[in-house]
Amino acid sequence: MTAVAITEQNAGLVKHLWIAGAVTTAVALVLLLVSLRGKRNMLAATIVGAIGAFLLVTGWLFVVDSTTAKGEAIKTGGLAGGSVIALYALWLNDRKRRTEEARQAIEKDRQDLENQRSEHDRSRVADERFARAVELLGHETDQVRVGALHALAGLAKSRVEYTQTVLDILCSYLRRPFDGQSPLENEVRTTAQQLISDLLPRLDQVDAPHYDLNLTNARLEYFDLENRQVGNFAARRAQFISSNAFHHTAFHGNTYFTGAQNHGRLYLHDSVFHARAWFSNFVSHDNVDFHDSKFLGSAKFAYGTYLGGVSFSGTAFSAEPDIRALRVGGGGTAVLPDGWTADTVEAAEEEL
Repeated sequence: MTAVAITEQNAGLVKHLWIAGAVTTAVALVLLLVSLRGKRNMLAATIVGAIGAFLLVTGWLFVVDSTTAKGEAIKTGGLAGGSVIALYALWLNDRKRRTEEARQAIEKDRQDLENQRSEHDRSRVADERFARAVELLGHETDQVRVGALHALAGLAKSRVEYTQTVLDILCSYLRRPFDGQSPLENEVRTTAQQLISDLLPRLDQVDAPHYDLNLTNARLEYFDLENRQVGNFAARRAQFISSNAFHHTAFHGNTYFTGAQNHGRLYLHDSVFHARAWFSNFVSHDNVDFHDSKFLGSAKFAYGTYLGGVSFSGTAFSAEPDIRALRVGGGGTAVLPDGWTADTVEAAEEEL
């Protein structure tokens, strides 16, 4: 089929195409403004705009090239109108995407708010449990005090941020004056000691938190921190009764046994002291075992007295320890590192 060229005989058609295209485009712009202001669907404006684009492009082709075939002009105009509709489709998809993103953001904010509300409720309940348990520690009945200790430990296990606070309270309970005469109170204290051990991270736990223990003036009996990690450890003027185990323990912070007294077997072997390890004025009436322990910081044993034997076999020190006026003897065997000198107990017996 031969294409029909546009000549001056159908110039009127071109004029009508321009007029119709201009009017249609103007109507499309009006519809677009109305849709934008009213936040309405722009489909009508798009269709009218596509028709306007078709008419204008077709008329324009007839003007710039009078030899253009009618079919080619209509095809090109149709492509122009289709492009308008395609642009609308792209805009519509982008709008849907942004709407979905906004919906997801709102949903996330709602979920975060719900989580915050839930966390606030859990924190409030935890605070109430904590306050109630602390209050019950002063109860006159030993079973109630044991229950309060377990409640605190359970809270620390479920809410990690309470762990150090709970450990402080357990240590505070052990620092209370006690003469060892009440079997019931001794059971409560044994429970507190066991819970402290349970709350501390195990030795093989990687990147574990370092919790501090303050047991100054405490009376400790069968206290066991074997295979545990500790931060700062203070047992100044503490009383160690029967048997206490701190072997295979990592002391990451400063450790103080200054002025403490040992009345049983004290196991400190195969442990690592990463910072200070001060045993100044320490008095032991039974065996103390330090064998194969490592002292990586400042170590002090000055004015210490070991009457029941002491072993430093295989110990390692990163710096020269302070052993001024160290005293050993009393019938026990003293195994000291090479180069150490100590006074015998006979020379210091009257002072004790």
